[in-house]
Amino acid sequence: MDRPTPLTGEHLALDLLNTRPGGFDVFDSPESAADWLAVEADRLPQPTGPLSDADLGALRAVREIVLAVLVPAARGDRPARQHLASLTRAQRDAPAYGRLDWDGARVTVTTDRDGPYVTRLLATLAAAAGELLSSDALGKVRMCEGPDCTTMFIPANPRRQWCSPAVCGNRVRVARYYNRHKLPS
Repeated sequence: MDRPTPLTGEHLALDLLNTRPGGFDVFDSPESAADWLAVEADRLPQPTGPLSDADLGALRAVREIVLAVLVPAARGDRPARQHLASLTRAQRDAPAYGRLDWDGARVTVTTDRDGPYVTRLLATLAAAAGELLSSDALGKVRMCEGPDCTTMFIPANPRRQWCSPAVCGNRVRVARYYNRHKLPS
């Protein structure tokens, strides 16, 4: 059976939350986690080796904490203090700093972090969550209207209903067509 592909290209915090497409968990195996990390490579620290089971557990834990904070915050409710503290602690474990460089024409600043790879990865994901949670974009986050889909996105078009018109949108349209044209029982 083909594994569902998580929606990527959204805000990094949403891409993290979307790592459970169709009941499949991207962080259940080092191989599928490595595939997701490769897709997100331009936004995450570069891996230094394969992820261990403990690393995958830490990724799943951060994902669950981000979800536990995002849902109430999006409704305007206060998230649990311990979840906010967990995201803060993840960032504090690998503080960000600006790395200055010269690109041949001007000075550039790249955000960097020191520490073990997984610590830097979790800090980057926690920082992305903090960025989304504290921005106006939080109020625009939507859940896909496809049946049984848990994907979240920020629509560029306010009429967007589905994570993918080709997948969830098509399923809804086919079901609607079937219901209109089915024979009476």
